[in-house]
Amino acid sequence: DMALRHYTLDFSLSTAGKMIPGLLSIFHEQEMTETVHDTNGHGYLATFVGKNGRLVILRVHSHGLVTIDLQCYEDDNIAQLDNLLNALEKKLKVLLNGNITRIKRLPALVRGAKVDRYWPTADGRLIEYDIDRVVYEEDSAYQNIKILHSQQFGNILVLNGDVNLAESDLAYTQAIIGSGKENYAGKEVLILGGGDGGILAEVVKQKPKMITMKVIDGCRTHMRKTCGNILDNLKGDCYQVIEDCVPVLKKYVQEGRMFDYVINDLTAVPISTEPEEDSTWEFLRLILDLSIKVLHPAGKYFTQGNSVNLTEALSQYEEQLGKLSCPVDFSKEVVCVPSYLELWVFYTIWKK
Repeated sequence: DMALRHYTLDFSLSTAGKMIPGLLSIFHEQEMTETVHDTNGHGYLATFVGKNGRLVILRVHSHGLVTIDLQCYEDDNIAQLDNLLNALEKKLKVLLNGNITRIKRLPALVRGAKVDRYWPTADGRLIEYDIDRVVYEEDSAYQNIKILHSQQFGNILVLNGDVNLAESDLAYTQAIIGSGKENYAGKEVLILGGGDGGILAEVVKQKPKMITMKVIDGCRTHMRKTCGNILDNLKGDCYQVIEDCVPVLKKYVQEGRMFDYVINDLTAVPISTEPEEDSTWEFLRLILDLSIKVLHPAGKYFTQGNSVNLTEALSQYEEQLGKLSCPVDFSKEVVCVPSYLELWVFYTIWKK
């Protein structure tokens, strides 16, 4: 596994020019070969190549920001590199004696590793998880399915590169079934998606009359803290598993079948705010419309929204709710889902 570690050290100076010779001496001591590049008047840029494939990029920007990037291979002597960076930081403080207004060193970014630890938030911020291994991976007809192990969150289900649910995320499951305010005893429930089995496992405890839903195979074995043993049988006393939900929903509409609860765990509200052009919005509208048609007049429809920061996409969704064939009202709740590392919005929708 020849992954690359990428270290960054940035500092801001009140005056830039005088420190370059002193900085260069640090890299020369490391027996690194230096190349100075022409920047067309945009500050100073040099690269240094050292043993074991080490590379340093030193850039002094004219406004006083200095950026140092150090790249090395995963099998390099990490302790030695940490010492180099510590020495660099120390020497800089001496050299620049009070000229530094800010200094910032980040943990190494690991690139090209077998186990991917970087899964951005819905609003595009970089998050590094403590993932140490891939537990399961499969390409189904619908999506790429990964289950990754995290030291904090247990196994995490990642669908098409999106963190979906971890074993730590009971808060998600509770929010999407009504946060403990509903009584499912004797009720007809339709779960759309929810392939990890978490929703099913929670709702079944309340002895509903019947639940219909769809399953992701890998979760049965690798997400047992979430689903328990509920997925071991694809038909139980009060639940059955269906294949694809759109044809089934259409069939229920035709048959006039009604549900007390529809729980849509298929997809978050799309991030793109062009509902007319995005097929995900089309899919979302179709599911919403069909679901409201099979919802009992006094029934409730639960679904996730998206990250609380995606205000535009969420308002767009709320606008879509006003355009359904049947008028609806809604309420929303913001929940902290551990493995998401961002606050998440959930909706409850009912017929007016």
